[in-house]
Amino acid sequence: MLSDVPYNLYFALSGILFTIGAIGAITRRNAIIVFMCIELMLNAVNLAFIAGGNMLSSMDGTIFVFFIMTVAAVEAAVGLAIFVMIFRLKQTINLDEINLLKG
Repeated sequence: MLSDVPYNLYFALSGILFTIGAIGAITRRNAIIVFMCIELMLNAVNLAFIAGGNMLSSMDGTIFVFFIMTVAAVEAAVGLAIFVMIFRLKQTINLDEINLLKG
């Protein structure tokens, strides 16, 4: 199935998704949206690893994807717990209004 579509289209889609995620992470101020943009960037890298591994007939890309998915799952669990605690403390998750270094 992966060989039906040229590999350069997979890499182009991966680059587009990564760019959308990077722009969203830089421009947005809501912590949850920034978090989702970082997840989008991780999935774009996963797509590139899978396509590259398939193009080279290697399982290395798939192995890297499993490690990235593990990191993303841990990031989701810890990140959402941090967001809940920040919301309880500051009553907002807007990144401009959160400054935990001040008392």
